[in-house]
Amino acid sequence: MGLAIADASVKMPQPLSTMERINRNEDMRRLRELIQEHGVKQIVVGLPLKLDGTRGEMAEEAERFARRVQKQIGVAVELVDERLTSWEAERLLEEIQGRFIHAEQSVGARKQKKAPVRATADSVAAAVILKEYLERQGQSTERR
Repeated sequence: MGLAIADASVKMPQPLSTMERINRNEDMRRLRELIQEHGVKQIVVGLPLKLDGTRGEMAEEAERFARRVQKQIGVAVELVDERLTSWEAERLLEEIQGRFIHAEQSVGARKQKKAPVRATADSVAAAVILKEYLERQGQSTERR
């Protein structure tokens, strides 16, 4: 499960980490710790709709997870369409890696090294989902 964080006033999400799911109780315990550590006020959960916009088994699981988080942790949870965010995350990681390699070459690096990618595709996808959510929130606030 990819995790990202943003200060809502800054609206610049950044990948946080990836959390391997273990079981419901342990997952909630670790999420609760992260929420307290980072002072999280709201959670955005990706809703994996099918490309045609319909809900499948994964979307139903995401909805159950979101309800469980809201009930057990007590933080507001929003579901956000995550179609194509994994593709976007992979594209961003490749772009970042390409820039890193280009920068190494331009300073005279003798060997081409693979970029030390700290963010995973899942955590970057989480940041993409969060960015889209924050942008939509900003647009709806501007219309009011």
